[in-house]
Amino acid sequence: MAAEIDPLIDQFLDRLWLEEGLAENTLAAYRRDLTRFAQWLAQDGGLERVDREEVLGFLAAQIRHGVRARTVARRLSVLRRFYHWLLEVGEITRDPTREVQAPKLESRLPQALSEREVESLLATPDTSEAVGLRDRALLEVIYATGLRVSELVALPLGQVRADAGYVLVAGKGGKQRLVPLGEEALDWLARYLSHARPILVRGACDRLFVSRKGSGISRQAIWYRLRHYAQQAGIDKPLSPHTLRHSFATHLLNNGLDLRSLQMLLGHSDLSTTQIYTHVAQQRLKALHGEHHPRG
Repeated sequence: MAAEIDPLIDQFLDRLWLEEGLAENTLAAYRRDLTRFAQWLAQDGGLERVDREEVLGFLAAQIRHGVRARTVARRLSVLRRFYHWLLEVGEITRDPTREVQAPKLESRLPQALSEREVESLLATPDTSEAVGLRDRALLEVIYATGLRVSELVALPLGQVRADAGYVLVAGKGGKQRLVPLGEEALDWLARYLSHARPILVRGACDRLFVSRKGSGISRQAIWYRLRHYAQQAGIDKPLSPHTLRHSFATHLLNNGLDLRSLQMLLGHSDLSTTQIYTHVAQQRLKALHGEHHPRG
């Protein structure tokens, strides 16, 4: 039964790749979610023969098996996109997800490090070694720019404009944006490019950050190195490359940046995505009020 379903999933993912330029990891996640639904449906029929009750049954089964509400909501979102496409291309006449509501989610605030914790983390790599110097430059760039880790690993060497002090980033959907680097990040990048990258790189590699083997560094390697340095720095918070992106955004807002400018730096296509950080601005205003108001 899965063999009959796979072409539909492939066609849908091909359309997303062609029209929206979604990242490979995003497409892989969509495939997993749709395949999971197809397998659940296998005894009753194909993906194009689904009604609202079956969608509800699938979501209920996920919740019974302990799947988190946020994950269930994401899977419903994938199903909605898929069935909207099937309706659009004429494979179905009614969208079975149209009146299905997502489970209520608790508000989840971004995880961020304090400025002191970031300073401690950045100072941890042993910069007397090529790998340590690379890692220091890499961490400085993430914190200075707020890049997604997928953007960082794909960043070509030629996109860094050190003389102008910015990097040209290709974000989601291929949209480009200019992001300032800052003096510290530029300084460590210059050291890395002069003293570490020539040692690490082998042959032709256009990626800015390279692995010990000389090829472009992977997301997994960045995640591993970050955890390693966090342990050395005594930081016991859950940590990922995205934590530094959240810290970048939080610290900018704490120091007075407005949401619209932050939206441009983060590469969010919609301001509503950036507004998850409004709690940061509200907390800052509350603290300032308490500090300066005579009855604060």
